[in-house]
Amino acid sequence: MPRDTQQIIQTAFIRLLNQKPLDRITVKDIVSECNVSRNTFYYYYQDIYALLEQVLLDETEQALQVDFTDSNWPEGVIRSAHFALRNRRAIYHIFRSDGRRFLERYLNRVVGEVVGRYVRQQAADIHPDEKDVRLVTMFYRKALTGIMMDWMAHGMKDDPEQVIRRLGQLLDGNIRRILLASVEKKRNES
Repeated sequence: MPRDTQQIIQTAFIRLLNQKPLDRITVKDIVSECNVSRNTFYYYYQDIYALLEQVLLDETEQALQVDFTDSNWPEGVIRSAHFALRNRRAIYHIFRSDGRRFLERYLNRVVGEVVGRYVRQQAADIHPDEKDVRLVTMFYRKALTGIMMDWMAHGMKDDPEQVIRRLGQLLDGNIRRILLASVEKKRNES
């Protein structure tokens, strides 16, 4: 039952976010929308930002359900973009509010996990320097997160799936080549 109540509150919150800015949504609005008491809301969430963070954490878990193979790393990133597309106005309202930091954290976590899994998969059989693995992961995480934040800042007009898939095609093999260069560098230093 508790998870059902949380889901009802989250769904009502997303519905409200699709209608008006985050800064104009109150706890009273949320409890009216989903017909629960204020006490029930506060039992589960400290405030609206805690609710927002939980919604984005749940979406993170959904996006990371992808089983990665050599070439499908874009799927996890695409899944995170689908939430944004389904809730375009809600994301716009979050992006233009104090809640933006939670959105950035969400994107960093999803993209970081997706890229990190992929980089580690590419590194598994060649054993590059661990510092280089972390550096490559950070570079691609920041690049992809930046692209998605830029996409949001410009009104989410382009199809993110198309952009991410194209980027995946352009980057195909690059991460492995970088990691192989790390191995070569390590060999030359020995």
